[in-house]
Amino acid sequence: MNPCTRFFLRVTLCALPLTLLSPEALPCTSAIVSARASASGRPMLWKNRDTSQEDNKVAYVPATPEGELAYVALFNASDRNCREAWAGMNSAGFAIMNTASYNLKADAVPAKDMDKEGVLMTLALKHCHTIADFEQLLSTLPRPMGVEANFGVIDAAGAGAYFETDNYSFTRYDLADEPSGVIVRTNYSHSGRPGEGYGQIREQNALHLLRPYLGSPSLTPAVFTEELSCSFYHSLLGRDMMAEPADWIIDQDFIPRYTTTASVVIEGVIPQQEPRADAGLDYVMWTALGYPPCAEVMPAMCAPDGVDPELQGLEEGGTSALCNRAKARKAEVFSAPDGNRNRYVNTASLRGANGYLPTLRRQNRQTYEKFSRR
Repeated sequence: MNPCTRFFLRVTLCALPLTLLSPEALPCTSAIVSARASASGRPMLWKNRDTSQEDNKVAYVPATPEGELAYVALFNASDRNCREAWAGMNSAGFAIMNTASYNLKADAVPAKDMDKEGVLMTLALKHCHTIADFEQLLSTLPRPMGVEANFGVIDAAGAGAYFETDNYSFTRYDLADEPSGVIVRTNYSHSGRPGEGYGQIREQNALHLLRPYLGSPSLTPAVFTEELSCSFYHSLLGRDMMAEPADWIIDQDFIPRYTTTASVVIEGVIPQQEPRADAGLDYVMWTALGYPPCAEVMPAMCAPDGVDPELQGLEEGGTSALCNRAKARKAEVFSAPDGNRNRYVNTASLRGANGYLPTLRRQNRQTYEKFSRR
């Protein structure tokens, strides 16, 4: 039994009490951006995370004497031992995220043996240097794998791909084959059963919002955290609901949702023909913890001192300071009476000169200007 298989079996058994809660059985929106579509010449991974776990944190996990790579990742605050990563990057320059899929599984594997995506991504961050390594990992893990997801990955050579993966197989979609240099995935797989799954409207929202940037190298991390993750454009209705005069709008099929707990953009390096072994040290994970329209952005790097204390789970209950501040703002946005707090958005708290959207956008753009590499 190889080391990855042993790790997967051991961690899967240890993580069962967490995965039985199915923390990722909720919608997410994501994208992979090639170096040729990026303003900085660096590929990117974006994940707008939706989950029932409202408290998120970022943690650095050091390398081990046994050869496991160091990595930085997004975790549930309740995951004290950092067993399940939901987006992350390692010191070798391999980065990964996922969205749950709901139109791939065609087997009788019970629910109690599913939802191991976070365990699998932790394994990948510990051991994978390249996308080829990740494909080999998926090919050799014991079946059933306990997953139904779209895994997005990039590496330091500039390669990117989605792996639409179920318990027994996967289909690979290479970023190099996409003319626009951008691939979007939500909560259905393009290789899965047609007409099933979720997130078709959110996928169209994202594609509509990205359209002005396609055809030129103009995409930046801020486009995702400040625009897509904060947009109330609705593709089925064909309009931006935040531009409506109503004081309240229904929270339905926007990219940011009541269940959105983070927006993360992992920015890689300019593609290297022969990547350095430590190429991941130059990666940045731009992180907005909490409901994105109410969240502050902060960079994280794959180094012992690369994660700001405000991103870490240092507050009471293992929560993070940045996430706690965003949660307090979110309570004003979702403040409808009569038990409907999670269904209606108070637009007055978000827009206007002193609303959270313009106020935090100004602050976050200053953060990008201060820390961005050119």
